[in-house]
Amino acid sequence: MTVGISRSASFSMRVSSKAHYGLRMMTEFAKAYGRGPLSLAEVARVEQLPLSYLEQLAAQLRRGGLIESTRGVHGGYVLAKPPLEITVLDIVTLVEGEVAPVDCLAHGYEPGSCVREGDCASRSLWGRLKQSIDSVLSGTTLAELVADNTLVHALAPLERLPVLTKEAAARA
Repeated sequence: MTVGISRSASFSMRVSSKAHYGLRMMTEFAKAYGRGPLSLAEVARVEQLPLSYLEQLAAQLRRGGLIESTRGVHGGYVLAKPPLEITVLDIVTLVEGEVAPVDCLAHGYEPGSCVREGDCASRSLWGRLKQSIDSVLSGTTLAELVADNTLVHALAPLERLPVLTKEAAARA
């Protein structure tokens, strides 16, 4: 999950395309679970995602033990375990790394790296946010995503929305 504060006056917390595309790919594998391998070309077609990007994500997910590959004409990828046993946090962590809204909450943080460490009023807020995010992601499985059509449709590509200029946004 990419979290950042933009230079403009707005605050932005966004899920990276790696995490978003990886999750979309994994939901396709979950839908096909038990029916044999699914090719990345088919996933790319259905989800309208770049095949080369999916190949990179598949390599990470395979190395992490979430998917298995089969070579050949009828080859492709399958989930390494049932969709009920794979959480969204498993996927996001493998393709993106740890979810940490600020550096001081990441596992690799070196104590003393921040001059405000002992005097930071907002650290507990970011800690609660991290716990909430981790709880939601670890409490949601691929099986739940596939079973809940509302969530599956939310992962599908959105229709192109009109782009508002700064002037039009100011008038709105």
